[in-house]
Amino acid sequence: MIGVPPGVRVLVATKPVDFRCGAERLAAIAKSALKQDVYSGAVLVFRARRADRIKIVTWDGTGLIMIWKALDGGFKWPPISDGVMRLSPAQLGALVEGADSDDAAMSFRDHAAICSGLIPPPCGALFRLC
Repeated sequence: MIGVPPGVRVLVATKPVDFRCGAERLAAIAKSALKQDVYSGAVLVFRARRADRIKIVTWDGTGLIMIWKALDGGFKWPPISDGVMRLSPAQLGALVEGADSDDAAMSFRDHAAICSGLIPPPCGALFRLC
């Protein structure tokens, strides 16, 4: 389990990246394509095209850290699009542990209702799209 303190921004790049990229290249992609700065303390999660692998990149104050994980059986991601999806640190932990997202999928319409407080999030909701 990877411990991420509460309040840390965890961002998922929703478009798959070339998994031959190392930490420096992923940081450059985050800055140029996603307008996100890894060096600000944010945790960035990148996915492979086959949706069975993730790379997590962050700055710990002394250097870039990259974690690579293959998810047995793959992971059901939201539809591929350009942009960034936000996760809480707890949701990142669930993702890294390989949580099943079947119960976690939510539509953009559901997201709006949940974020406005009109309806509670579904049990086991993994993603918060912000």
